[in-house]
Amino acid sequence: MGSHRATASLMVCAGAALAAVSLAAPAYAAPARSGRDRVAVIDCTGNARVKPGNFILACGDGNNVLTSLHWSQWRSRAALGEGTDLVNDCRPYCAAGHFHGYPVRVRFDTPQRRTGHTGQWRYTRVTLIYPANRPSGTPRVVTLPLWTGPTSAPGPSGPTGR
Repeated sequence: MGSHRATASLMVCAGAALAAVSLAAPAYAAPARSGRDRVAVIDCTGNARVKPGNFILACGDGNNVLTSLHWSQWRSRAALGEGTDLVNDCRPYCAAGHFHGYPVRVRFDTPQRRTGHTGQWRYTRVTLIYPANRPSGTPRVVTLPLWTGPTSAPGPSGPTGR
């Protein structure tokens, strides 16, 4: 029984090590040469994520979230995907507002070394392209700086800058 626990523990540690290695990015911003050469996007809690299915754009209040993301490309220079942008209309105010979904094309780009994480890179910018409907007052193409982690000042809270 003890050997099964030791084996299970070893497998969990090996899996964690493999996951950590897969998040390591190249030491240069060139096109990926293998599956290991990946740049991550940093979520609101400071975690590096590769090909997330959902991504919060408004870290302060959660009033703008990319959902149902499907990635056609995730490379060291840029990531391209499609999904839904859920935006709170904040009417009459955000706590009483309603979320509306808009089809969106997403591009993460402008990779930079991740401060405090040797060998890791992160995307620093997001571009949203609305092929059809979009939030009121929002241009068809919006480019914003990305959240870089809990120690950084957050960027705009969403496409409309609310």
